[in-house]
Amino acid sequence: MEEGFDVGARLRQLRQERQLSQRELAKRAQVTNSTISLIEQNSVSPSVSSLKKILDALPVSITAFFAGEEPSHPRPFYKAEELTEIGDGVLSWRLVAARRPDRRMSVLHERYPPGADSGEDMLEHDGEEGGVVISGHIEITVNGEVAVLSAGDAYYFDSRLPHRFRNAGDTECMIVSANTPPSFSDGGEVLHHGQSGTEG
Repeated sequence: MEEGFDVGARLRQLRQERQLSQRELAKRAQVTNSTISLIEQNSVSPSVSSLKKILDALPVSITAFFAGEEPSHPRPFYKAEELTEIGDGVLSWRLVAARRPDRRMSVLHERYPPGADSGEDMLEHDGEEGGVVISGHIEITVNGEVAVLSAGDAYYFDSRLPHRFRNAGDTECMIVSANTPPSFSDGGEVLHHGQSGTEG
């Protein structure tokens, strides 16, 4: 998660604004009461998939959760340290212009360590996505077709087709990707392909 960001306090704030008890939020999100309590106490760091499951129950988009207030005048340029980390501590997905109002696409700088996997369950969601492998290798499955891409290779497909991303190599893979509509803008949508296969 984003370094220095108080996940627990932010979740508590949003829950209380909606006048929900920990028990009610847990019921809506289909997680245990202790999960909500431990996250709010910052005793555990939730995976992106776990956090998104809870945020969907509020509902709040994962971008809005990390972004907070949006600036009144969007700017065109961002330094590396200004990208919003929305990964789970294993996978790193750094979102460009997370706070930009009315953003129409998601641009991500992604890092997949060896063994990282978007999960055995194939992902499907509205929109299109594409990307370029900057370094390393990534195995991508799209609608039953499998390819291993290396640095300089690229992909582009209809996101409604079942798909999966997996780093089967022994070195980190880096990708710059984009998808539209932005999968992080609506709390009801599934995550972009960078989704942890484990619940935290």
